[in-house]
Amino acid sequence: MTAVPAPTVAVLGLGAMGLPMAARLAETLPVRGFDIAGARLALAEKEGVIPTASAQDAATGAQVVLVAVRDSAQLSDLLFGAAGIADVLSAGAVVVLTSTVGTDGVTEVASVLAERGIGLVDAPLSGGPVRAREGDLLIVVGAAPADLEIARPVLDALASTLTVVGERAGDGQALKTVNQLLCGVHIAAAAEALALADRLGLDLERTLEALQAGAAASFMLGNRGPRMLQAWDDEGAEVLSRLDIFVKDMGIVGAAARRAGLPAPLAAAAEQSYLVAQTQGLGEIDDSAVIRISAPTRRS
Repeated sequence: MTAVPAPTVAVLGLGAMGLPMAARLAETLPVRGFDIAGARLALAEKEGVIPTASAQDAATGAQVVLVAVRDSAQLSDLLFGAAGIADVLSAGAVVVLTSTVGTDGVTEVASVLAERGIGLVDAPLSGGPVRAREGDLLIVVGAAPADLEIARPVLDALASTLTVVGERAGDGQALKTVNQLLCGVHIAAAAEALALADRLGLDLERTLEALQAGAAASFMLGNRGPRMLQAWDDEGAEVLSRLDIFVKDMGIVGAAARRAGLPAPLAAAAEQSYLVAQTQGLGEIDDSAVIRISAPTRRS
């Protein structure tokens, strides 16, 4: 059997997730990177990533282009804007969309790329920067089988759990939207529960331990709970997941529910908590700070 050559990879966007993913991939694959922030490019170069002067330079000749953008508008601009990369990609290349941007517009982007012979692998991910660097991400994928095959070496290097949910671009975004509904509600509920425990005079460390041992346990309570206790401190919790990400993601959830004609009152209530937090200047800090909406300070 002839060995499949390792694809040349471009990583566009070397932020909190893009940089550790690029570093992980550079351990086994040739990787070029680009980011508008020179400091991020310098960090990527130290990790074995080849820095480039533009997104087009990074994408030229790449078989797989991994994209980490904030929203669908940034995705369209990166692909089709004045300095877009679609014009330099060869037929047979694939774009791997790792961001959560929602289903709106993804199908159209995939269709335009397909006219050029370029595939779109819809692969939103979860796990955070540390797990990205370790190749321990959860990735859900919607993609045509042929496109997925080209992207496999990249996805396999990044994911400990890779779930193919459908053969259409947009299927991955749909499942991630459902995932974010649960995550956003769970974080907000955990914040309210711990705020109530504080006002009832309970020892919060013991409360967390007891809750995680019983039926009320959840991943988000166990993961965010200790950080919520830190969120009351002057220095706050380490920023592992910015609060304004959930402002964006719960907005995507709400829009999807409205298009489906589905009431989602719990998601709407959670979205308001994140929006209030953002208006109070908490958007750029860890999302555990949402506890400060219910209880601005710790009493016990």
